[in-house]
Amino acid sequence: MTTEAAYQELLTISREASLLGSCGALLGWDERTYLPPKGAEFRGDQMALLARLTHEMNTSPKIGDLLGTLEAAGWNKHDDAVIAGNIREIRRGYNRAVKLPKSLVEELARITTRSQGVWQEARRTNDFPAFRPWLEQIVSLKKQEADAVGYIAHPYNALLDEYEPGATAAGVTTIFAGLAKELVPLIEAIRNSSMKANPEILSGDFPVNLQETFSREAATAIGFDFEAGRLDTTTHPFCSGIGPGDCRITTRYNPRFFNEALFGVLHEAGHGIYEQGLKAEAFGTPAGSFCSLGIHESQSRFWENQVGRSPEFWEHWFPKAKEVFPTALKDVRPESFHLAINEVKPSFIRVEADEATYNLHIILRFELERDLLTGQLPVADLPAAWNERFRAMFGLTPPDDRLGCLQDIHWSMGGIGYFPTYTLGNLYAAQFMQRVRTDFPTLDDDFRKGNYLELKGWLNREIHRHGRTYLPGDLCERITGQSLSFMPFVEYLREKMGRMYRLS
Repeated sequence: MTTEAAYQELLTISREASLLGSCGALLGWDERTYLPPKGAEFRGDQMALLARLTHEMNTSPKIGDLLGTLEAAGWNKHDDAVIAGNIREIRRGYNRAVKLPKSLVEELARITTRSQGVWQEARRTNDFPAFRPWLEQIVSLKKQEADAVGYIAHPYNALLDEYEPGATAAGVTTIFAGLAKELVPLIEAIRNSSMKANPEILSGDFPVNLQETFSREAATAIGFDFEAGRLDTTTHPFCSGIGPGDCRITTRYNPRFFNEALFGVLHEAGHGIYEQGLKAEAFGTPAGSFCSLGIHESQSRFWENQVGRSPEFWEHWFPKAKEVFPTALKDVRPESFHLAINEVKPSFIRVEADEATYNLHIILRFELERDLLTGQLPVADLPAAWNERFRAMFGLTPPDDRLGCLQDIHWSMGGIGYFPTYTLGNLYAAQFMQRVRTDFPTLDDDFRKGNYLELKGWLNREIHRHGRTYLPGDLCERITGQSLSFMPFVEYLREKMGRMYRLS
């Protein structure tokens, strides 16, 4: 077999496994949107079977043979970055997959599918004891996964690497420590500022049907293609890239609060624009897959915060908002509205947190799940540990577990190692925006006109079309000329918050 034939066969196997995986993604979307509660157990069996079949495809000895042929011929160092990247990432996935027992993969799929329904009900009823045995099973299974995959220094590294290749617990700890050192005094300065936001102007009569119309219009304007996607409601908003031409985003509506749905839609539409910007012809190969969850999160944060919470964005959209919600926004001035949607104030819920305090929520979760994985923190002690650390970081004590350790879906999904990618995404987004503004000095004028085509085109060219050809750190350096740093994000916040809160 020629090396070209070996490469094409490798891609064929990769595409077929991805097609099977997309079936699981569709079932997962349905589970979190329309699945009847009594169907959760059967859905768990469906997901377990799909996980087993996908795992069998991804661990076929044929893949190892083909990779060996290509690597012996030097194709893993090919001059074509796409070819080299495909081989590197298929090898990386194969090496991980063959270390995982089929029974473990199947059991993880079954337990996490069923536990999400349990978590949803436990969150609704504020009943951590009902969720505790499921979380104990998940932590145990993730420990087994880390041991099977293998790691250096810390078991967390084995799980984090799945979401953010190349990242380590030690590296994340260093970045988070530096970031927190800069954020704490900024948050304190804002707290002491004489400028105070009035969040009450965001509470009022915001009919759900009008929110949906307004949110869809905004998502369309920034580039989300509804002919290749859809918008639904769920308990915890998410985006599912099923495959070419099928990307599904979700949100939740609060008829008495403006922020929740709109910024949730902008966030998930950012994820969706990334999925829709991947090369359709490369589906099923690394070149047609997203780079990492940190890079993915940078795209959602880009549109939600860097664009959607900017004053220039609202110069265009605020008059429209007043037309759609004339009663609630009748006497609201643009300046007051902008300060309200950017209010910096410690709060209990991560997804509703402001840009300055949000990353403290992530640091809290990172530290807790790291300790859960090592056994230093027993699952039974999680609520108390959460509340104690939350009080130390935010000066607030959650009144119940619904506003504390039960608020996120991630652990019920088995997503230990996922949370750091949110903050990494914030950092990537700020660093990318610095470069965008260098390339497009008149960007703010475009935002004032409701024109986002140049920005979306830049993101498509510089990030989306590369898929997983480059590792996330390499992609960042390729685009910005620098390795990832927390300082662009800190500088962005200082400038923005300094202007709004009139800090010296």
